[in-house]
Amino acid sequence: MIFSRYLPNLNRFAGLCLLGAALCLGGGLTARAAERPVDAKASPEVFLGAVANNMLDAVKADPKALQGDTDHITAIVRQYALPYVDMNKTTRLAAGRYWRQASGQQQADLVKAFTGTLIRTYSGAFTRVTPSTVITLLPFRGEASADDAVVRTTVSQPNGSPIGVDYRLEKTSDGWKVYDLNVEGIWLIQNYRNQFAEEINRSGVDGLIKALNAQGKR
Repeated sequence: MIFSRYLPNLNRFAGLCLLGAALCLGGGLTARAAERPVDAKASPEVFLGAVANNMLDAVKADPKALQGDTDHITAIVRQYALPYVDMNKTTRLAAGRYWRQASGQQQADLVKAFTGTLIRTYSGAFTRVTPSTVITLLPFRGEASADDAVVRTTVSQPNGSPIGVDYRLEKTSDGWKVYDLNVEGIWLIQNYRNQFAEEINRSGVDGLIKALNAQGKR
């Protein structure tokens, strides 16, 4: 099955990570504590910390999300994470050289299909969040003036070892955007690039889009 090698790693923690780009579903979320202000033009670790913890707090404040309600979880992912992610860049890098071979319509369809795949995966992983889940920012090692940065974090759960999650960000005209992440040595884009290439070589770009969309129908 396409992407099966990567899904176990994503399902372990992905509900605490940031990927995708889309509109908020709106409605259905319970009242919660005041959000941290998100300044996309702040330092990368300050920006990332606000986004990640706002998302985590939203899950903790929603009883149905904590019970595993996927509609509530998906709404949280879309609202609190996705506006701060560059899915066009994520998809383009994952597709590699095949991106240039795709038509404009195929590129748009691929971004939409890949976004859907990641939303479904990450929303499912959110069911692992508990009231005791904690995200810890590690000391930032990059240059404040850089246009590309890596922010390192750990995700801690009761009775378990912390999981290392690194986020790669790019500075855009609108501020920082997340476009890749590393979970204990596995970079998302590199892993998907290999699987995208396999599927495109087997059935073309349209076949890849079809395979990605098929994940949501299972």
